[in-house]
Amino acid sequence: MSDTITADLVDLDLSADTKEAAARALAERMAAQGRVTDLEGFLADVAAREAQMPTGLDGGIGIPHCRSAHVTEPTLAFGRSPSGIDFGAPDGPADLIFLIAAPAGADDAHLTLLSALARRLMNAEFTDALRAVDEAGRAAALIRGEETVSGEAASEGAAAGGAASGGAGPEGAAAENAASEGAGPEGADPAPDDSVAAPAAASVGAVTGPTTPEGDRPFRIVAVTSCPTGIAHTYMAAESLENAGREAGVEIVVETQGSAGFTRLDPAVIADADGVILAHDVPVRDKQRFAGKPTVDTGVKAAINRPAALIAEVRDKAARGETTEAAPAGGATPVERAGTDGEGYGTRLRRWLMSGVSYMVPFVAAGGLLIALGFAIGGYEINEAPSVMEHFVWTQADSWGALLFQIGGVAFGFLVPVLAGYIAYGMADRPGLVPGFVGGAISLTINAGFLGGLAAGLIAGGVVLAIQRVNIPSALRGIMPVVVIPLISSAVVGFLMFVVIGKPIAEAQKGMTDWLNGLTGANAVLLGALLGLMMCFDLGGPVNKVAYTFATAGIAVADPSDSAMKVMAAVMAAGMVPPLAMALATTVRGRLFNRAERENGKAAWVLGASFISEGAIPFAAADPLRVIPASMAGGAVTGALSMAFGATLRAPHGGIFVVPLIGNPLLYLVAIAAGVGVTTALVIVLKGLRRTADPAAPATDGDTALAPAAASPAADKETVAAQTV
Repeated sequence: MSDTITADLVDLDLSADTKEAAARALAERMAAQGRVTDLEGFLADVAAREAQMPTGLDGGIGIPHCRSAHVTEPTLAFGRSPSGIDFGAPDGPADLIFLIAAPAGADDAHLTLLSALARRLMNAEFTDALRAVDEAGRAAALIRGEETVSGEAASEGAAAGGAASGGAGPEGAAAENAASEGAGPEGADPAPDDSVAAPAAASVGAVTGPTTPEGDRPFRIVAVTSCPTGIAHTYMAAESLENAGREAGVEIVVETQGSAGFTRLDPAVIADADGVILAHDVPVRDKQRFAGKPTVDTGVKAAINRPAALIAEVRDKAARGETTEAAPAGGATPVERAGTDGEGYGTRLRRWLMSGVSYMVPFVAAGGLLIALGFAIGGYEINEAPSVMEHFVWTQADSWGALLFQIGGVAFGFLVPVLAGYIAYGMADRPGLVPGFVGGAISLTINAGFLGGLAAGLIAGGVVLAIQRVNIPSALRGIMPVVVIPLISSAVVGFLMFVVIGKPIAEAQKGMTDWLNGLTGANAVLLGALLGLMMCFDLGGPVNKVAYTFATAGIAVADPSDSAMKVMAAVMAAGMVPPLAMALATTVRGRLFNRAERENGKAAWVLGASFISEGAIPFAAADPLRVIPASMAGGAVTGALSMAFGATLRAPHGGIFVVPLIGNPLLYLVAIAAGVGVTTALVIVLKGLRRTADPAAPATDGDTALAPAAASPAADKETVAAQTV
């Protein structure tokens, strides 16, 4: 870690009073050293990571961190705040702040060093020494490990060796070196040869103390830790669990699924385990390995803050004989692995559909914007231009317009197959892709469109799951995934789509299109108001996604109807209202908002103008009873006015940057301004009434505008999901 932090990156008298200001002060030191190339871009990445989950830890520690394309080399900056800064920790402000910056393509060795620091933060002697040190150079040396403190030996053995998540003693260090050597890129599974690792490849707690009821061995636990970034909390949780395991006298083996990849626990170790702890804020990879055992499933911060309670909980479950369901014969699907125990069919169905939509949206955005640009350059007759393979003149604008239009058309051709293929993938993993894509392509062939794609994906996934549950002779299992399953499932899906259900679905699709085309007057205005309400209800959550998907499905054809383009315009206009209104409200009545919210308001101008509804999430999470109803009212006004004005939009995204491509652009901007004005006025009135009723009340429902996730894990998940749009 010698080049990761220097004295110039240490501030022992950090004067910032908010976490945003603290991140900026430390990031400026990084930028001064040439380690951050774009200060504002890097801070935006830090804020995005912070929005996923607060980075404050018990014990007065704040550890904001992210991976960013604006970072040139792995860097750590340290600040010590005399007054403390709120990073959302349950026990109060943090006085020790560590800003970790990793390049987007950071190599495993450097991420290993950063994770080693995360483990050291679990050592009280180390943090006490940092609070007492009076020289920046000595503080940097402590963090680099060049100066040690008493009581640190157990965890420092791994850090000195550059281990990512080593346990106590040489065995842990050697194990973690092995883990980092076999680790792949972020989010990637190890190579097949590494899929079964020796037990030493994971972190192992001490084996002493009480034994199981049989009396022949200690109680054994396997655990998995993972966080959204995979740099800090992942390894801190592992260290905390290991320390608690030693104190409780249990044997605990931890698999850290971090940014530097991960080495799977030995199946034999899992089989011998008496219980499982899953401490994660992102889906646990290969979760089905732990099926059939007493399991505690929780967030990663719970493992950091109360590891002993988790260990006691899993032991109680084992004593009562409480286990999860055994893994299905065909193995768990990606969506099942991402879910939690006890989810109903409706929840799983929503996950399957969102799986398809999330993969489809980039095709919609790319294809829609290309087609819109083609119209902008070549005019609305460009859809009648001959193929650019037959006629293309480098100096003619019409040729370039035709090129963009035809590329966009090709991208649109993938929409329904991608939707169907990845719905099936969400249900049945990779074997579902072939029948899903085939069914989606057939849907286009028979003019069943978007509805046909939904049906084809669900049918394909169901057929594959049914085939996987059939007992197959061992001699045939090797050819099942590459020959038998694709062959049979594609034939079944093709038969059903062509012969059985294709025609009714095509009629339903035609009926929906005709209904949209027939909307006029009051009906169109009511539809616009409804879509506006949906777009502003959860700001990127499932309801927002339903409205957005409905709109994009209408324009996801080579020649969308005028009504479909009106729907798309209304949806985008309404989605811009909440962040723009919050930005305006913080400008005109700043005293109703705390300092952090006023800073968020500045960013909300850009986010709202770019059609990123999530820019209003910090305000809505901090004061939902006032912000959400006000946002919905403004969104309904904008959606209704957009439909009434007849504004049309061919592009599925872009905000004000695609206004030149909008039909009736001036009236469209009037609709947005009206909605923004309504929401701004309502927010100011509602917040003003609250302050009038309770003069001693704070500006908002708590000064935690950027840290609501600590109170609402569900909101965190929807915020992550929202990034697909």
